[in-house]
Amino acid sequence: EKYQYKIQVSVLDCTGCGSCANICPGKALEMEPIEKHMNEVANWEYAETVAHKANPMRKTTVKGSQFEEPLLEFSGACAGCGETPYIKLLTQLFGDRMQISNATGCSSIWGASSPSSPYTKNRDGFGPAWANSLFEDAAEHGMGMHMGAKQIRNRATKKIEDLVALNVDDKINAAAAEWLDSYDDGDKQREVTDNLVAALDAYSGDNADAKVLVDGILGLKDYLMKRSSWIIGGDGWAYDIGFGGLDHVLASGEDINIFVLDTEVYSNTGGQASKSTPLGAIAEFASGGKPMKKKDLGMIATTYGYVYVGQISMGANQAHALRIIAEAEAYKGPSIIIAYAPCISHGIRGGLTLAQTRMKDAVETGYWHLWNYDPTKSAKGENPFTLTSKPPKKDYREFISQEVRYTALNRQYDAEKVAEIFDKAAEAADERYQTYIRMAEADYSTAESD
Repeated sequence: EKYQYKIQVSVLDCTGCGSCANICPGKALEMEPIEKHMNEVANWEYAETVAHKANPMRKTTVKGSQFEEPLLEFSGACAGCGETPYIKLLTQLFGDRMQISNATGCSSIWGASSPSSPYTKNRDGFGPAWANSLFEDAAEHGMGMHMGAKQIRNRATKKIEDLVALNVDDKINAAAAEWLDSYDDGDKQREVTDNLVAALDAYSGDNADAKVLVDGILGLKDYLMKRSSWIIGGDGWAYDIGFGGLDHVLASGEDINIFVLDTEVYSNTGGQASKSTPLGAIAEFASGGKPMKKKDLGMIATTYGYVYVGQISMGANQAHALRIIAEAEAYKGPSIIIAYAPCISHGIRGGLTLAQTRMKDAVETGYWHLWNYDPTKSAKGENPFTLTSKPPKKDYREFISQEVRYTALNRQYDAEKVAEIFDKAAEAADERYQTYIRMAEADYSTAESD
């Protein structure tokens, strides 16, 4: 009630996809020719100079998250891309302390459209630290980034503890105690790290040992903040070429996060079939429709028992997507999130204007399922598997008939054969859903709890 806000569009950067107008609550937005809105160029430039107020809402709510500054701006993605909204949301939640290892693929191309990058920094100079690795080793690369930063932070921590033991400055002691108390709390770490650095900068004592430690800590100040480590890539990387490395990261037990942008096809290299491609879908090397069922990467990850796993679809349930992302990042261990991302390779009738609508329809038809596996629940004697998807209420076959990757089967087979393939695809999706139901209904009441 204290504030007003304005949503300001950069008309010169609008790709014209129409996705915003398509999903706008109350249909308050509509697409118009750019010539009518060139006056908004000056308004955008002014909006960029306005000081940001503190977010009056919790950023882990759907509405509150959108009052956080995105640190992903104008990408080189296809207009209406299903991938970019997810990463934009990640940067709104953790962007000022993120480090990203990005697998080669669509997300590395739109994430580094030379000579520019859509990743940016806030007014304090903080933003995602981004690096791209090869298709096959992004997980190992991300693990190396994570372990390197972790070891340097551990070194700084030892120096801080040694400095506190000298007891040479009350302000340093107080700031260090606050920093140590919130060591793993990413939301608090920015403030307490700034306070600690300020106290160290202000130290003017003559203790030689303390001066050495202070200088050593300040030399490592970029590593004092708890970083949010992310490995990001598509399904071609995660399900196929990079799966061995991804599996290694999940098995490590490290506090590291993996985000899979699942387009169900090798989007960036010509649309080849991946192990994520569903039964019946046409792709390169599966020109007659993929004969095998889609690999269930999320279920494989649950078998470790100590990995947080989430499967989301933003357009279907924004609150669920936000909750899973927040829980995965907060979990003290490895996490993997698999996000449904409509792609231009799907040949959606109506185009990527409908990307968010397709995300919703995918869940309501049982094509995609929302669930998560939280290892902390099993320690309490609770079922760690939660199924959020409701029973399908729309027709599966009608859903896939809106995409060229399925309807192109009509060029190769008669109607009876196509109907048979569609039926098998629907059966495969239902079989997966029934597996999720059994897991969600499993009785964990007799499990031991701490």
